[in-house]
Amino acid sequence: MLATASNSEKNLRAQKPKWLRSQIPGGQAYAKVKSIVRKHELHTVCESATCPNLGECWSRGTATFMILGNICTRGCRFCDVPKGKPIEYDRDEPRRVADSAMKMGLKYAVITSVSRDDLPDQGAEVWAETLYEVRNQNPGIRIEALIPDMQAKPELLDIILTGKPDVLNHNFETVKRLQKSVRGRANFETSAFVLHYAKQKGFLTKTSFMLGLGEELFEVHEMLHECVKLGVDIVTFGQYLRPGVEHLPVERFWNPQEFSELKAFAHQLGIKHCESAPMVRSSYHAEEVTHELFNETNKTRP
Repeated sequence: MLATASNSEKNLRAQKPKWLRSQIPGGQAYAKVKSIVRKHELHTVCESATCPNLGECWSRGTATFMILGNICTRGCRFCDVPKGKPIEYDRDEPRRVADSAMKMGLKYAVITSVSRDDLPDQGAEVWAETLYEVRNQNPGIRIEALIPDMQAKPELLDIILTGKPDVLNHNFETVKRLQKSVRGRANFETSAFVLHYAKQKGFLTKTSFMLGLGEELFEVHEMLHECVKLGVDIVTFGQYLRPGVEHLPVERFWNPQEFSELKAFAHQLGIKHCESAPMVRSSYHAEEVTHELFNETNKTRP
């Protein structure tokens, strides 16, 4: 007798709209990136979080490095990164990330990490060392640091910021009402503090949102207004896609026109740069942020 698929499994396999198509991995550039990542025994959020853009980004010779291991201490219900009790972190990891960036010929590197609530410094020292090594081995490179909330501790954020990332990225992920159900231990107030603190220090700041988790348009507009208050420079919007049956279901698919209208609204409010489309992710095409943003910020940074 054949087993009947559960509602969750049916939801996961539901037909996606035609605008949700990702590139099939392949090509020389893809193979080169995969080889470098494997050889240096590194983690990427592209693989660990099951990013639908892996094929496109790796084929363009880019990847988002994920440091401090591959096991996260948080239990966010949208994310496919493994959760649990992490093992000891690898102190040679910063050097290997820097070496990989050099071998890939990166002009723009995106680095993120799992949350490490098990460590006294949340991994801040490893963050600073990685940023330093990447810049030291790759003169002229620009670096985007997509960081956890570090429990909103200024002393830990200061350690990371000594690495002088060109962009300090921290994601709200969703609207205020859904923070608890989507992000678990994370919350709006802590994330707002991180972005505000980095902006006060003179850094370009960035945040991202997933759509399709049950949010209403007015709530998304409210979050954009909050971003303006916090001085956030760059905002991205993308469609949430359910990684597995144990994750939150997709409540609805936002269409390309709706994403386009959100982008226009963000610019109308004064957000300097906004990427908004179904397949956009936090680090998607991050290197294409305009040079004007960097130049403007560098004039005011201490």
